[in-house]
Amino acid sequence: MSPTFKRDPEAVDPALVPIKEIAGGLRMPVVGMGTFGSDHIDAKTMGEAVLGALQVGYRHIDGAAVYANEKEVGEAIRAAIAGGVKREELFITSKLWNDKHAVKDVIPACEQSLKNLGLDHVDCYLIHWPLPNFHPPGCDVHYIDPNARAYDNDRYLETWGELVKLQKQGKVRAIGTSSMTIAKFKQFLPKCGVRPAVNQLELHPHFQQPELFDYLVAEKIQPVGFCPLGSPNRPERDRTPGDTVDMEDPVVVGIAKRMGVHPATVCLKWALGRGAVTIPFSPVRHEYLSNIRAALPPHLTDEDMAALSKIDKHCRLVKGQVFCWRKDQSWEDLWDENGAIAR
Repeated sequence: MSPTFKRDPEAVDPALVPIKEIAGGLRMPVVGMGTFGSDHIDAKTMGEAVLGALQVGYRHIDGAAVYANEKEVGEAIRAAIAGGVKREELFITSKLWNDKHAVKDVIPACEQSLKNLGLDHVDCYLIHWPLPNFHPPGCDVHYIDPNARAYDNDRYLETWGELVKLQKQGKVRAIGTSSMTIAKFKQFLPKCGVRPAVNQLELHPHFQQPELFDYLVAEKIQPVGFCPLGSPNRPERDRTPGDTVDMEDPVVVGIAKRMGVHPATVCLKWALGRGAVTIPFSPVRHEYLSNIRAALPPHLTDEDMAALSKIDKHCRLVKGQVFCWRKDQSWEDLWDENGAIAR
């Protein structure tokens, strides 16, 4: 039985959610519903959560082929359209997974995502990771793809060229990147032709990435922050003993108490106060409703933003160990932390 869209009586008016205008004049709502939960939430539950999110006012849905739930997410989106939400009000993102970087695979991969979603186009299509290193679902942190390799700018440009074709064909409206670094961008941007409209990066109060964030803003690439709440449900392979918890930070908790909100709301308002787009995820109604309400006033004060700027722990949570290409290397190599691309 197909899902039915019914506006929630407590819904946020989508017109009140601020937007960011990205390359090409596209309007991107600043709070989106993330759909990465495939490691612990089944596709049916995810589809129901997306339908619920649309019913409480979300118009921005962030998905990906690798999440293995695009059919269910698509059913929810189509139910909303059938229920009166105009397609042009929606901003739908999908992503190209790492085993589809070859030129021959890019366009078919996007077409499969469109088929799964039941849409004739997506609003944004990203290269999910700059490394074409595949790992099977459920693998442990020590897994290394036998065909894994370091970042190769020429190969990445070939993949990017296929995204440009998809944009020209009208199958995607905007194209972008994810998990890139400044060192990689400095090789990529001078040669890419069509520049990325957005870049997704990990952003939360304990991992603020100010240098990369400011670089993106200067290059007119919209920062889209994932893990905005500190990713409490991230896979076990991404957990290490030194990880910190944003929503337990005394500064975050103190601001939340003063405002009478959950610490998660403070984390989201911090991201929005910086000028980021944020894509939190929860399958729980009161949580995703609270998340979209974070876009509404009251906003954090200048004093709040200044205090939060001082709690950066440089704590990367999505370390990406499974994308390494040698057994003798550390995950830090993925992120070019010394300013040069690791080989």
